[in-house]
Amino acid sequence: MHSSLGIAFLLLALGGAGIALAQDRPPAGRISVEDLTIRSAAGDRSATRQLAEMYYVGRGGVEQSFAEAARWYEKLAKQGDARAQTSLGLMYARGYGVQKNLATAHRWWSFAAAQNDPGAQYNLGLSFSRGEGVTQDYARAADWYAKAARRGHIQAQHNLGMLYHEGRGVARDPVLAYFWLKVAALQGDDMSQDALKIVDQGLSEDQRRDAEAQATAWMEKYKKQLK
Repeated sequence: MHSSLGIAFLLLALGGAGIALAQDRPPAGRISVEDLTIRSAAGDRSATRQLAEMYYVGRGGVEQSFAEAARWYEKLAKQGDARAQTSLGLMYARGYGVQKNLATAHRWWSFAAAQNDPGAQYNLGLSFSRGEGVTQDYARAADWYAKAARRGHIQAQHNLGMLYHEGRGVARDPVLAYFWLKVAALQGDDMSQDALKIVDQGLSEDQRRDAEAQATAWMEKYKKQLK
């Protein structure tokens, strides 16, 4: 597996501002931490998510606090939110704001993966491929990568392609390796584009042409699903 790949996770910080003084009110269109807290207490999940993301990156008038972020993510995760479960799992995997605990990370990722969250599925695949917190198992890694790859996760597509290229956890298949790497490359992944040059050497012209056609067709179908 490519050593530079890490657990993929992206937090998008949303706006918000705290109220310190009456004349220091948030600009129109921005929401204060106090307002978000009230909305969260009333069951507004979007408000809970905004609070978690604000504390994670330190925006919206609050100082960065992984502990606070983890607290808000946990509230949302316990309500069954798959994205929050994936985020909370990452925090436990890295020890951000909580005591590092890979078993707890896997538990939250398993909840999210059961809801078809591709980030959680990818994280589980990466854990099994590296043997982090679990016994290394390339077959299980391939299974989780495949689930995430089919849902459009680029790094999972790359990793699955490399497993097919190397024959780890799956039967070696240069055509499938080329297919998944091509799918990732079509989405702008430079590592997959570079890997294609290596995998390409084991294919005939007909095999390469067929794999490229299937990858293009897969991408067209995937893009339609996103609309």
